[in-house]
Amino acid sequence: MITCTPDIGVEMPFTPLPYAELRERAAAACATIEVLKEHGLPEEVLEPDAADRARIATIVNSFAEDEAKTNEILTTAKFSNLPPAVLVGVHETLKDFSHAVVKQATQIRHLVTNKLILETSNPDPRVRIKALELLGKISDVGLFTDRSEVTVTHRSTDDLKSNLQEKLALLRKKANEIEITDVEMRELGVKTVQDEAQQ
Repeated sequence: MITCTPDIGVEMPFTPLPYAELRERAAAACATIEVLKEHGLPEEVLEPDAADRARIATIVNSFAEDEAKTNEILTTAKFSNLPPAVLVGVHETLKDFSHAVVKQATQIRHLVTNKLILETSNPDPRVRIKALELLGKISDVGLFTDRSEVTVTHRSTDDLKSNLQEKLALLRKKANEIEITDVEMRELGVKTVQDEAQQ
């Protein structure tokens, strides 16, 4: 038997519950069921009957069709009223779906790689070259990928200051060496005010 002593005077937060997504709700419900099992929840309650299996299928199918709509319709209050067998079934099915996608992606990757390896012995040289090129582009191989290296040199503030002072001194020296000569405007082909007055 679990004895719960409520805390009196604790303010309830007005923020929405953190389990807004069906996967999160199902995981939280299953964690609660695990605690209840440790304190005597009978295993028979977790065995789904035909009606429970139908509910699980309906919830999971609607979630697969439109996640947002299912999350909106199946509120936390509605979800918490489902029998424990349905809660566990929904959680397990959604967990299996996510693992299945990863497994299938890995299987497809292996299938494509193996097919490309078979095509490397094709009698047509164009097919062989294309298969080899695609095999080289696989991220694990990375043979034909463009790589750019960035080298970052960390220098102290004192080094940077001295480097800047050296460059400024060099620029001042060059500026002093430049001979500045006045060029007559007439040599440039530009008429001055005096030229216009003389005409």
